[in-house]
Amino acid sequence: MHDAPLIATLVSGIVLAFVFAALAHKLKLPPLAGYLMAGVVVGPFTPGYVADGHLAHQLAELGVVLLMFGVGLHFSLKDLLSVKNIAIPGALGQMAVATVLGMLLGWGLGWPFAQSFVFGLALSVASTVVLLRAMEERRLMETERGRIAIGWLIVEDLAMVLALVLLPAIGTALGGGEQGGTTLSFAAIAGTVALTIGKVVLFVALMLVVGKRLIPWILKVVAYTGSRELFRLAVLAIALGVAFGAAGLFGVSFELGAFFAGMMMGESKLAQRAAEETLPLRDAFAVLFFVSIGMLFNYHVVLTEPLVVLAALAIIVIGKSLAAFGIVLMSGRPLRTALTIATSLAQIGEFSFILIGVGVAQNLVSKEAQDVLLAAAILSILINPLLFKLLDRAKPWLDAREVRQHGDVVVPASIEPASEILVTSALSGHVVVAGYGRVGRLVGEALQEQGDAVLVLEEEKERVAMLRQQDIETIVGNAARDDVLEAANLAHARALVVTLPDAFESGEVVRVARLANPQLQIIARADSDACMEHLQQQGATLVVLAEPELARCMLEHLRAGESAPGLA
Repeated sequence: MHDAPLIATLVSGIVLAFVFAALAHKLKLPPLAGYLMAGVVVGPFTPGYVADGHLAHQLAELGVVLLMFGVGLHFSLKDLLSVKNIAIPGALGQMAVATVLGMLLGWGLGWPFAQSFVFGLALSVASTVVLLRAMEERRLMETERGRIAIGWLIVEDLAMVLALVLLPAIGTALGGGEQGGTTLSFAAIAGTVALTIGKVVLFVALMLVVGKRLIPWILKVVAYTGSRELFRLAVLAIALGVAFGAAGLFGVSFELGAFFAGMMMGESKLAQRAAEETLPLRDAFAVLFFVSIGMLFNYHVVLTEPLVVLAALAIIVIGKSLAAFGIVLMSGRPLRTALTIATSLAQIGEFSFILIGVGVAQNLVSKEAQDVLLAAAILSILINPLLFKLLDRAKPWLDAREVRQHGDVVVPASIEPASEILVTSALSGHVVVAGYGRVGRLVGEALQEQGDAVLVLEEEKERVAMLRQQDIETIVGNAARDDVLEAANLAHARALVVTLPDAFESGEVVRVARLANPQLQIIARADSDACMEHLQQQGATLVVLAEPELARCMLEHLRAGESAPGLA
């Protein structure tokens, strides 16, 4: 075990994460509770095997990089600019409120000013991993709420980049310095600020001018080779290479570099394929991120300083969220958006740990304050999914409220599209097509030519726009969601055609549809024998396996060619 610390850390983290996540699922708890517990078990504060914390942190950092790259793939520059008026003042205002609250807590405890300031600043920034996982689980990434949350994260990321660079200089200034006193230190701070901002601007400009053209071109060239392995390698090389280069050459965080790499790659028509190729790695390393957090948790601080931990937790979950809630409402956004953003930000994570760690290294923060922050962070991460569940339960009330407010009025641009309020289709005897990719489009066009009523379930915004231009009734959302399937009126449908490429999502669609209508004809696609068996077990009437059907068509054409006149 000790001869191979990297392998031991990976294996112990993933295996225990699986065991505890399965147990959490059995107890109706969020999976990340299991991931955190796995980290506590292999951490230095519990008996038994102790994983390498330094390696675990680096693996977790890789997970955040891949996650931000995936976000960038689906997040265009236009989306980023569309929310700048709320994301920039909102993030800075919320960070200022949380920092002041943290400083007041430190003042009440008798902490030095520097420690209180760093502690408060660490409380102000949300975890990228936690927020994005919550958004992805609820399919909010393409909504206005999702765009605001991502923009908010980017602003916080930039602020933290600046803070991490300036913290040593600030420590010198607060300490009086040894090279000319405080005046010299503030002059050095001003120079450092200018240099850091200049590097960030240079990096962004380089990505917009060069990366926007170079990265899609590289993908296109690699795709022409026909090698899936080479394409996957190219995607990872671009994501990690740009992230590492951004950090090394421009002083930008790995996460921000990866986000811009993904955003530039998103300009390519191959972006969806790139996202699919990196998804397994993103999920695996995101798990290791939570394991690494659990390893840092010293549970003794909860026993020795419970009131301090609760006070820090209250700043994160209540103070920070109320600040964000008020800012979003004042910007003219609807209540649903304000509640979503407030809930999303009611936790802290990776940047908080990095910042407080730098503070400890600079002798600005005590080890006790770091333990308090880590305890509050882990508790906030555990509470956050519960807050989202409460928000999910409020959905019917929020839907009814929006319908009452905007039912007979043109909804302003700041209000999210009406498609998010799912209304049950009035169609009867129709065919529901789940997924409108290449296969779904061919099926849908053929059904329309026959005069059948077609209802499509689709979440990709480009496909949704195309379907609406063709006046095809469309329900926007992931077909595996219960509310989307309910809106499809499966009880009165003639058939369901499932063309989704993901076997798990297809199985969920088939299972829910069969429960909704036991007599429904369900036809699904499969890419393997195991997938076909799974879909049949879930209740599919007919499962079409790609390879045998392709071979049959080829043979039919071959026989037709042999029997045609003039052909030997």
